[in-house]
Amino acid sequence: MHDIVIRGGTIVDGTGAARFTGDVAIDGDKIAQVGGKAGPGKREIDADGQLVTPGWVDVHTHYDGQATWDPVLAPSSWHGATTILMGNCGVGFAPVRKRDHECLIDLMEGVEDIPGIALAEGLKWDWESFPDYLNALDRLPRAIDVAAQVSHHPLRVYVMGDRAVRREKATPDDIEAMSRLTEEALRAGAFGFTTSRTDQHKTTSGDLVPGRYSEEQELLGIARAFKRVGRGTYGMLSDFEDEAGEFRWITELCKTNNVPFWFLLTDRSYDPERWRRLMGGVRKARADGANVTAQVAGRPVGIILGLTTSLTPFAARPSFAALLKLPVAERLARLRDPELRAKILNEESSEELLAILPPLQRPIATRWDRQYVLGDPPDYEPDDSRSIAAMAAKTNLTPEEFCYDYLIGENGDRMLFYPVTNYVFGDHGVVHEMITDPATLLGLGDGGAHCGLICDSSLPSYMLSHWVRDRSRGPRIGLEFAVKRLTSETADFFGFNDRGRLAVGKKADVNIVDLPKLRLHHPEMRYDLPAGGKRLVQRVDGYEATIVSGMPVFERGEETGARPGKLVRAGR
Repeated sequence: MHDIVIRGGTIVDGTGAARFTGDVAIDGDKIAQVGGKAGPGKREIDADGQLVTPGWVDVHTHYDGQATWDPVLAPSSWHGATTILMGNCGVGFAPVRKRDHECLIDLMEGVEDIPGIALAEGLKWDWESFPDYLNALDRLPRAIDVAAQVSHHPLRVYVMGDRAVRREKATPDDIEAMSRLTEEALRAGAFGFTTSRTDQHKTTSGDLVPGRYSEEQELLGIARAFKRVGRGTYGMLSDFEDEAGEFRWITELCKTNNVPFWFLLTDRSYDPERWRRLMGGVRKARADGANVTAQVAGRPVGIILGLTTSLTPFAARPSFAALLKLPVAERLARLRDPELRAKILNEESSEELLAILPPLQRPIATRWDRQYVLGDPPDYEPDDSRSIAAMAAKTNLTPEEFCYDYLIGENGDRMLFYPVTNYVFGDHGVVHEMITDPATLLGLGDGGAHCGLICDSSLPSYMLSHWVRDRSRGPRIGLEFAVKRLTSETADFFGFNDRGRLAVGKKADVNIVDLPKLRLHHPEMRYDLPAGGKRLVQRVDGYEATIVSGMPVFERGEETGARPGKLVRAGR
């Protein structure tokens, strides 16, 4: 008698092998049988006509704060993620001294648009070291599994204090201390280390992050921890100003310390061939014996613009910016006043307000041809006809006037989609090349982050609904390939060795998906973070069940209340 038997589903086992029909049996927290006809189960689930897959292993999230108070970690868990990895982009909350709590909150709010008020209210700070932080994560029962990486910016602040914030050069003693603390984190169960070297990452006041200009010797010195421990991954977001120079030290780091290295890759509108050059750098590094991989997204990395989100196309116009602290209903009423409408539309964007935004976001003030009506269901591969410029051209309104009137219409909850990267040519052609390249890894969902601007934690569902089933503006991808990218490939790269496949003895993390019914909802703004902090969430239809360690945690989109999720420690 098995604990659970999933009967007659279309099994896509996560290895890339062809789908087949059969039963999946679960005993305790392990998979007991895959395929064929299983014996009876204490509970049986009819999966006829539905997909049975491993749970998604989402390796790019920012739930570092939320995971200390929230046992559900939606919306990632709504979209079939059964394991999430935090500590990306060099930001996190450990190690930390009490005097630096506000500094790390400011970093996370500025870089990842997570409301500082929610972090200040929600974080208990019952840790100082990174091992202490892991222990704090370990204490909370949760629906899905979490894992963490140690992040460069808090590490640098812990060792160097204000010198880190001023981006001063690290001394040899500083580097040795950071390497020792990284080793301590890896031995406690961290899956790796991450940093960021980009002008896109700034504090709330517009300052660059502590590790922005860290020298090669600092980055290489920290990496010596990996050689001593013998495992872990090294991740980075970089502007690659000196592409050849970056790949030189990356290659040296990988070969000297036998560590896999990944960096985030998107295209850039001002340099459409940049991503191809960087992929050329990946292939050269691999040919030189370095394990280098580019982590890519499954759709454009874009921001959602609206009256409830953190940005609108009018955010840098002084009269509009003056209303941002008003409650949404009052703000909407004021914006509908004809005199104020005329005043805002006649204003120029403030250079001071624009300067606070990351460089790639500043065109929202002028690029009406690159802002699209999102719609419901949301369209993340819109053609030119859905742009504000094209829609305004069919009226007697300017693009500014059309956009303003569109956003204040209905209940004020309409939204626009502005693809920041991966949409240079107005379609998903570049994304298709990236996600089908064998030297890339699928990620960049950013669950838990960019709360007022982005909701890309729905990417796993999008991979199946758009890329496998619906895409009409170019080639699709195969179901088996998509599932492999979401499961075994991410699990294997980071060392989650007990999951990512439907195989006997593996952890019983399973999704049951009704592919014809899989549908993303329009993003919605909720105010359910601590202290009423806001976040964009996105519901989905089509998940019959999500099972973690042999226990259903969601059924038909509803929580079961089960809490089998745990902290996963690397090397354990």
